[in-house]
Amino acid sequence: MSTPDRAHLTADDLVTGDAVALDLPAAGLGARMVSGLIDVVVTVALLVAVVLLLLTATLQADQALATVGMIGSLIVVFLVVPTAVETLTRGKSLGKWAMGLRTVRDDAGPISFQHAFVRSLVGFVEVYAFTGAPAFLSALVSSRGKRLGDYAAGTYVVRERVRLQLAPPLPMPPPLAAWARGADIAPLPLGLAVAVRQLLGRLGQVDPAARAGLAARLAEQVAPHVSPPPPPGTPPEAFLMAVVAARRERDTARLEREARMRQRLTARG
Repeated sequence: MSTPDRAHLTADDLVTGDAVALDLPAAGLGARMVSGLIDVVVTVALLVAVVLLLLTATLQADQALATVGMIGSLIVVFLVVPTAVETLTRGKSLGKWAMGLRTVRDDAGPISFQHAFVRSLVGFVEVYAFTGAPAFLSALVSSRGKRLGDYAAGTYVVRERVRLQLAPPLPMPPPLAAWARGADIAPLPLGLAVAVRQLLGRLGQVDPAARAGLAARLAEQVAPHVSPPPPPGTPPEAFLMAVVAARRERDTARLEREARMRQRLTARG
């Protein structure tokens, strides 16, 4: 599930452990316009080349055959080629490749032939038949920069070349360090673990009242995976931080043990 605004977390964003606010950064309007302009130029150049080739091939043919060839050329240039390119490259065109963009589904997954076909079909109308005005206006008012083809296909365009910045590890709350060392903390389900990390990483961006409610709800979901429970009176946020920090320390130690074991086995071999 994606949130409409990644900068602010509301009380409705994390309802259950699986309701994780996942999102990829949408491409800016300027980058999309440049990308679209490149694609239009390439498409028009391809159309000119195909039409010249068609005229040469049908120079001695009758008018009906030339008309059929022209219609076929338009279908190939405006529909078949863009659909095939975006399908084979999993969401890229020449313009998107140049600008570091990619088309993805609304759930951030890779697009399929159906998505690419719908985008190309609607794109012919909004970009070429109406000179791009509907596409520009739609992208201008959309929070994700969607053109009409994106709405029809259930897709949007993301920035692919984004430098990954990992947040610093969450510290272990000192009052809970002793408890965490002796507690049995099972691995959390993936959705719940991501939800906890997202909340803890956004503590300064969330309204205090909503933050307290979310922390309490997540702590209730985490509690069955922890034994014994934390000391009475432990704040939910501190409890969650202790669980995440303890799991990180234990997972790091486990990976180090496995690496040493592999080294010993490799050395013996």
